[in-house]
Parts: sequence; structure tokens; C-alpha cells
Amino acid sequence: MCQGEAARRGTAQPQDQGWAWMVLLSAVLLQGLTLGFPCCIGVFFTDLQHEFQASNSQTSWFPSIMVAVLHGGGPLCSILVERFGCRFVVMLGGLLSGLGMVSSSFCKSISQLYLTAGLITGLGACFSFQGGVTVLGYYFVRWRTLANAMASTGVSLGFTLWPLLSQYLLDEMGWRNTFLIFGGILLNCCVCGAIMRPIEMASESLPHSAKAEEEPGSKAEETQLSNGASPHHPMLQQDTRRTKCFQVLQKYLAFDIFCQNKGYQIYTIGVTWMMMGFVLPHVYLVPYAIHSGVEEHKAALLISIIGFINIFIRPLTGLLSGHRVFTGRRIYVFSLAALLCGLSNFICVISAEFNVLILYCVILSIAMSGVGALLFQVLMDVVDMDRFSSALGLFTILESIAHLIGPPLTGLLVDITSDFHYVFYNSSFFLISAALFMGLSFCALEKKNKLREASKAHLDNPSRYQYSETATEPKAERQSPPAVEYITSI
Repeated sequence: MCQGEAARRGTAQPQDQGWAWMVLLSAVLLQGLTLGFPCCIGVFFTDLQHEFQASNSQTSWFPSIMVAVLHGGGPLCSILVERFGCRFVVMLGGLLSGLGMVSSSFCKSISQLYLTAGLITGLGACFSFQGGVTVLGYYFVRWRTLANAMASTGVSLGFTLWPLLSQYLLDEMGWRNTFLIFGGILLNCCVCGAIMRPIEMASESLPHSAKAEEEPGSKAEETQLSNGASPHHPMLQQDTRRTKCFQVLQKYLAFDIFCQNKGYQIYTIGVTWMMMGFVLPHVYLVPYAIHSGVEEHKAALLISIIGFINIFIRPLTGLLSGHRVFTGRRIYVFSLAALLCGLSNFICVISAEFNVLILYCVILSIAMSGVGALLFQVLMDVVDMDRFSSALGLFTILESIAHLIGPPLTGLLVDITSDFHYVFYNSSFFLISAALFMGLSFCALEKKNKLREASKAHLDNPSRYQYSETATEPKAERQSPPAVEYITSI
């Protein structure tokens, strides 16, 4: 990770102070440039449909591929971060993002747009965004929750400014020249990456984990050699390749954490299902408003309203969730926010008048603030920080599948029925069911863990009930490192 590069260079930075706040500022800008950027695609939706004579489903593949690659490139980003460090990866992402949008301005078909703006720009945004998220986890410890919430305000800034800028440039010079300008704007990710100095972490667990990853392969080779096999024997080479392949999957996709850590398993499945509906209003709100008779400028303003409210609500949400009252309960706040997102969609079904849509945007933005501020903080609570990057890789690649198939399937449904209301019906279904699944599952998991700890305390100390809690707590840490340990103790 970043600490490996810092160790090679011999640099060290104090955590939670000094240069860490400059890194936080760059992370704010990064999230505005990367995560905030796809929100403006809805402004170009109608123009792209007319330009390429495409259906709703075909046009929605463009933002879907971009967002899917943005989230699904996590494992590749983890490999690059491990080898080259966060600074290099963020700057590489800025170059790819700029190149993708410049190339998009010369596209002659919607399929070419899938490659340039969808794949190349999405991959560049992935490198910049996830590299910035990873480095925050090492620069901040005490103020990590607040830092993540503050960084997520960059998404709010992006939601506020990108649609307004997009509508202005679209009216003045068309979508092709607008995409060309966007390429230059996204190059600023390189500047943000240059600020992220490598940091040296004093951690005793990293050498042990590195040794643990080397042990399976070395043990397999030792076993084969002890049985008289030649080191160049085809069977030995095949076993070695399989072992290395397994190590790579375990390291960058965290399948071992997914199988062993129930909390990570529940959270990953719940968020993946939730994202099937979470992204739909971002893609279809502007087309829905225009289809219902709202002027284009007012329709673009709706996304900006969501972003503007997020600027103030997200830091407050992060600050409150960092309080000790919410220790071990952040997942329930997250589930409640997702539930509110789902319920708010019914407002659009009731009426498509501009004033009603403003009310919808206000309620949705408040709920989105909770989801955005806590999304990665809950993940940091569920898994240990030295495995966060690999856990983030699997988490985001599953999330990307939902981003990829959600909007096109809903767009196909709209093409068949010619009714935009199905966008919000689908969104509500996925959000509400995911919120109930995560909240109830974590509640059951926490109760099961408490019963297990109580039974262990009774068996280990049958004659000293008054000391049972303090006596068994260290044993719980040694014996059960997985899910609920992290959820209930941070």
C-alpha cells in the first residue's frame, strides 16, 4: 500500500494533523471530480438520444458503464496502489479521465461513447477516487469518520456544480465541445494526486500478514520437494501457479474475508442490492422532468439542489456518526438513510410538477447524505484497516455489477411501457428491501454474538460472574477476529 512506498523512500507524516488536512482537501476535490461527474450525464441524455437515434436503454448504457467501471476497477486499483503508491495511481487516473473525455468529443456512434467516456473515463475516475479513499485511511485515525464525511462533501460539490456547468456549456457550444472542456477539467486530478505524499505507517501486523501470504506457496513447494519432486516438475509448477492465483484473489478480492466475516458478507450483499435502485434517480430524474414538461434549465437545477443540500448535511452526518453514542450502530443509521431514500421516490410518482420535484430533491438529498457519509466508514468498521483495500476491491466490483445492469434494465422497461414512473418504483423496491435486509441481519448477528460471548463467559468463569465481562473480552479479541468484533468495538 502507500505505506510500502513511504518505507522505501524513508518519509513519515504525522497523522490527523499538518499535511493530513491538505490530503483531505485534495480528497474533497477528487471526489467532486470523479464521483460527482456522472451526475451531470442526465443533462446530455436527450441530446445524445437525438444525436445517435438511440433508445432510453441504449443511451443509459453510457453512464452505466462509466459508473460500473468507476466502482468495479477496485482490484486493479489495489494492485497498482500496492506497487506504485497512491500518488502515482491518482495521477494516472487523472490522465485517463481527461483522455477519455477528449476522445468522446470525436465519437461518431453511441457504441464508441461506451469505450471512451464509459470505459476509459470510468477507469481513470476509479483510480483517482479509490486511491484518494485509501490514502485517507492512513492519514487519519482519530478523525477518520469526520475525514471520510468531509471528503464525501466533494461529491456534493460535484452534484451542485457539474449539472449547472454542463447545462451552460451545452447551451453555448454543444455536447462535443463540452466534453472536450470536461477533459481538461478532469486533468486536475493529477494536481490532487501530487499533494498525496507517501506516508510511513508503524504497524506490526503488516509484516505478519505478508509472511502469512507467502506461507501457503512455500509450504506447498516444501511438501512437494520433500516427496522427491523436482522444482521444475510440471505438476509442481502447476500447483505453484494455482497457489499464486489463489493468493492474488485472496489479497485483492478478499474472498477469505467474505467467507469468514459475516458482517462484511451482509454489508456487501446489501449494498450491492441497494445500488440497483440508488443510482436510478441520478440517471433518469432530469429526463423524467423534461418529459413531464419541466424546462431544461429547471430540470438541471434539480440535481444541483440535491448536491447543494448535501454540502451541509454530509459533514454533520459524519460528525454525529463519529460520536461514541453511535459506536457499533453506524450500520443502523446507514440502513435508515437507505430506507428514507426508497420512501422518498414515491413523491415523484404522486406528481411531476417542479415544486413537488424540489420537495423530492430536498428529502432525497438528506437521505443521500447519510448513505454517502457512511458508505465507506461502515466498511472500515466491518474490516480491519490493513485489509481495507482488498475488501474495498471485492465490495466495489460487486457494486459495479449493480451499477452496470440497473439503469439499462430500467430503461428497457421505460421503452416498453413509455412510463417513467417505473424508474421510481424500481428504485424504491431495491432501496427499501436492502435497508430492511441490512438492518435486521446486523441486529440478529449482534444478538447472536452477545449470546455466544455470554455463554463463553459463563463457561470460563462459572464462579466469578462479577468479573466475567472484563475477563472474557481479551479472549474474544484473540479468538474471533471476524465481523461483529469490528462492528461493535469501533
